[in-house]
Amino acid sequence: MVKKMVSAKINGHAVTAPDSMNIIQAYWHAGFPRISGVGCLEGVCGSCRVMVRRVDSGKVTAELACQTMIEEGMQVQFLSFQTPKQHTYRLADFKNSWDVQSQFFDIFPEVSHCRHCGGCDVVCPKDIDVENGVGLAAMGRFREAGELFVECVMCNLCKSGCPEQIAPNQVGLFARRVTAYFHIRPSNLINRLEAIRRGEFRITR
Repeated sequence: MVKKMVSAKINGHAVTAPDSMNIIQAYWHAGFPRISGVGCLEGVCGSCRVMVRRVDSGKVTAELACQTMIEEGMQVQFLSFQTPKQHTYRLADFKNSWDVQSQFFDIFPEVSHCRHCGGCDVVCPKDIDVENGVGLAAMGRFREAGELFVECVMCNLCKSGCPEQIAPNQVGLFARRVTAYFHIRPSNLINRLEAIRRGEFRITR
């Protein structure tokens, strides 16, 4: 099968590559070096954030280069990696799930400034209902919030699209962590506790 070659611009450089390649593959195909120590090459997804403009649209969209195929006339600009703001907490410091809710705004004070503008939803490359997830977490509904962020790859585009610099992906990760910490026990522990309850396991002192 003959491969169709397309021309595009990536980071201001003219690139020609088969249309069967994604943006990253096309960039490598054109001879630009692979950078070690970042992104999926090191097992960490989410570092290939790009702004894309297509010839048939005047809009600029935020996407992930690894899942966006190269197209004729496409213009692409990689976004520099941002070190996310650190939200410090220790799960062991929470006495119970009520304690989590009372401390949530101490850990994420910027969440109370959400404008409900939908900017985080627009830029999310995984089509997550981001704003709703943050709202659920703010109401203490951490299990529901965490479920919305299951597909999150921590690319930080939601933070880039937020005028209040909320980090919704970090909120989602927090929600998933506290849900697991308070509501899910390892299966081997659950089995052992059940065996003790039924009197099938002797405890020696």
